Amino acid sequence: MLLQGNLSAPNGTGSDPSVFFLTGIPGLEALHPWISIPFCSMFTVALLGNFTLLYVIKTEPSLHQPMFYFLAMLAIIDLGLSTTTMPKILSIFWFNSREISFNACLVQMFFLHSFSTLESTLLLAMAFDRYMAICIPLRYATILTNSVIAKIGLAALARAVLLVVPFPFLVRRLPYCGSHVISHCYCEHMAMVKLACADTRVNNVYGIMVVLFIVGLDLLFISLSYVNILRAVLSLASKEEQLKAFGTCGSHLCAILVFYIPVVLSSTIHRFRRHFAPHVHILLANFYLLFPPMMNPIVYGVKTKQICDWVLLL
Repeated sequence: MLLQGNLSAPNGTGSDPSVFFLTGIPGLEALHPWISIPFCSMFTVALLGNFTLLYVIKTEPSLHQPMFYFLAMLAIIDLGLSTTTMPKILSIFWFNSREISFNACLVQMFFLHSFSTLESTLLLAMAFDRYMAICIPLRYATILTNSVIAKIGLAALARAVLLVVPFPFLVRRLPYCGSHVISHCYCEHMAMVKLACADTRVNNVYGIMVVLFIVGLDLLFISLSYVNILRAVLSLASKEEQLKAFGTCGSHLCAILVFYIPVVLSSTIHRFRRHFAPHVHILLANFYLLFPPMMNPIVYGVKTKQICDWVLLL
């Protein structure tokens, strides 16, 4: 007999191999209703903040500039990243609704990793935007035209889809003859691979390659952009000019730190998970999904005068 929203059967197995079960946060199941309060609050702030950001950018003509077009893309990605997982997570916390079909799990996994890849790529594009604005200001408007920005957005989307689309197929080919319990709040690639009763080397190698290609390459080019930005800023005559130039990069630097620090910490804890309780890794993984979408509108709203003025008028 199939489990209906609980894990009472041994190992979470059932007669239907297409049904899986999410544990939520292992070891903290009794605290799920309390944990849901900060999760729900952060999710609400993320939704309100990003929708407000999109509304302000759309309605304020002075914000129709390359930097704010990239920021609008970031807001859309953050909305997608949080809504891909949070409704299911909250249903686990509130209603103990742990059951998820195999196909739904694959769809969630695809969108989760796609939006994460998109966010990393867009942060790289925004670093290029800041490099152009500070290092080559006279050519900024002629190079970053609306059509170029649209092409960058489409290239980021194509990159994300092409890199992530193999994951569902690699996971689908694996047999799952044991436990169907995913020790996580949502379906992500490695959490599902751990359940397979077959050789998973292809999945492991491809997963590592994608992480290195996305995080490693993007961070490398972001760092190179900021090395050139730093050189250009330090060459300015007055400290006032230097501070003004640095100020235009402050929001983007905060967005980079907010996104990549949890990624690096989560990856490190995953590699040395024997030294950490399971709930530490799961909480950090959820933090990585919720914190950037919540913080990005706040950081850009506070740091950008036009946005701040508009929000105060609302």
